[in-house]
Amino acid sequence: MKFALISDIHANYEALTQVLADIETQKVDKIFCLGDVIGYGTDPVPCLEAVSKYCDVKLMGNHEYAALGLISTDHYNDAAKKSSEWTKTQLSDNELSTIADFELSYSFEEFYLVHASPFKPDEWKYIIAPNAAIEGFMHFEEKICFNGHTHLPQIFTEQEDALPRCQIGHDFLPDKESRYIINVGSVGQPRDNDNRACYLIFDTAEYEAEYRRVEYDITAVQKKMTALKMPEMLINRLAIGR
Repeated sequence: MKFALISDIHANYEALTQVLADIETQKVDKIFCLGDVIGYGTDPVPCLEAVSKYCDVKLMGNHEYAALGLISTDHYNDAAKKSSEWTKTQLSDNELSTIADFELSYSFEEFYLVHASPFKPDEWKYIIAPNAAIEGFMHFEEKICFNGHTHLPQIFTEQEDALPRCQIGHDFLPDKESRYIINVGSVGQPRDNDNRACYLIFDTAEYEAEYRRVEYDITAVQKKMTALKMPEMLINRLAIGR
């Protein structure tokens, strides 16, 4: 089986369409979306429609939770808060019903999928450092957990009597005797200093993880955001990948 994992699209339709086109060339069996389809960008509805059409599993992200009113945005920074409020005005009851059907987590075979952390998935904890990864490893039994949320492609490897090893996301062949938390990166708002859309392909036959980077028309996205008077920080960060 060969599957693609996408996450953190953030209403960036240009990035999503280019990623889906790239996925088509990879001849995958399934596409899994790990959440945050909406938020920050200008096209929440087209992105929801595309994800609903092409993805076999759709997970809830914190931006979906916020749109449903299940969490407060009081702790968001000003740019994120303004974006969240604008996004809510774009969603009809139909889109909200679609989002409500998203799952918090999903497991199959030896894989566990979640947006943020296996530890209290609905509290949207970040796994960036080894200490947070330890907590994550304690709350799933499968060999590999795939997640998103941080917008950073990272690989955490569980180690006996030591902190998990943390590496920047790279193509690799996982050791079948080890356990991993693999962050698949962000389609619509990468934050690892690479502005190209990021997603991951996993091949169970070869037992291989492959990160793929896809270029898209960032300028076109920025023009749309500027026309809607979205926060400059959200506009500028797309070009620098931060």
